[in-house]
Amino acid sequence: MAAILKREIKNYLKQPLFWIGVVIVIYGIYSSTSPYLDTCYLMPGEEIANDSPENVYSADVYEGYVPSTPERRREIWEEKVEETLISEFKMDETEAQAVLAQMEEMDIEKACAYLEKEYHFYGAIYTYQDSAYHKGTSEEINAYLEEKMEQKPFSFYFSRKFADFSGLFLGFFATIMLSVLFLQDTRTHTYELLHTKPISARNYIIGKAGAGFCVCGMVLFLLNLFFWILCLVYTKDSGFEVRLWDFFVSTAFYILPNQLMIVCVYTMVSLLFKNPLPGVPLLILYMLYSNMGGRNADGVYGYWGRPLAIMVRFPGQLFDTAPPPMALLNQSFLVLASVGMILSSIWLWKRRRI
Repeated sequence: MAAILKREIKNYLKQPLFWIGVVIVIYGIYSSTSPYLDTCYLMPGEEIANDSPENVYSADVYEGYVPSTPERRREIWEEKVEETLISEFKMDETEAQAVLAQMEEMDIEKACAYLEKEYHFYGAIYTYQDSAYHKGTSEEINAYLEEKMEQKPFSFYFSRKFADFSGLFLGFFATIMLSVLFLQDTRTHTYELLHTKPISARNYIIGKAGAGFCVCGMVLFLLNLFFWILCLVYTKDSGFEVRLWDFFVSTAFYILPNQLMIVCVYTMVSLLFKNPLPGVPLLILYMLYSNMGGRNADGVYGYWGRPLAIMVRFPGQLFDTAPPPMALLNQSFLVLASVGMILSSIWLWKRRRI
């Protein structure tokens, strides 16, 4: 087993295409996560310049936005509604304020329903949604960052975004690179010759699959070190706490089980079809399935995760990310399913030998 594992790892490390793939993965992850590294405290009176609206549905603190409090959102919403009543419904200021006074004791949903019913004012709820974030002053941004840093270190938040995009890019990387793991062994003469060797089915299958998983693990280790150092460099002036442990934890929970599943799918497909290449389109479809959004019980569209998905996404703002519901349970099922596939592959190899 150890000999097979070492041989396969060396074969990958000697391939220029492997290292080109690693560089592409690093570039892809960096391009996706680098904006979050620009997060920092502002000097008094400093502003983050952008041409975006004053209030938006979704934005991040590095863009100069902070979440609006419920009171602030209501105030913004009322101002926008008043402007619309005057400009589009031809009311004067007194009439518009009278309409707002009628809704003073109503919550937002009831107020929007009231506007639809009484004035055929549609879209008021979207006006409220667009007030979720507003451009913050340096004091507001610094206070928001201070609050978040008191709860968790910066690396805790950033490592989730790292896991998000690493899982995405490494999924495609593993799909391409692992397609050759069994390619040589499944050629007709080699396949038959291997079955005449005294090596046990367990040692062979675990050695091959273990080599593929170790290669993915080595790439992940390099990525963890690289982006940990980037965090240290980018945030040194802000004094944010950056821990390597946070990267390792996110990797262990949200990426490694997915990589293990990809390796096991290739192992199973290679032995079933005596060719690993049918696993390429299968895994691409698998990743598309894993990356699809959907609607929850309340009808809200978003990324909620899917059963046995091989990708864990963390959409949303840097400091508000959360794993999809049942994500850790799903990752546990992936490990169990992978073990089952390895056992099935060992049985299949023994059967083919007979």
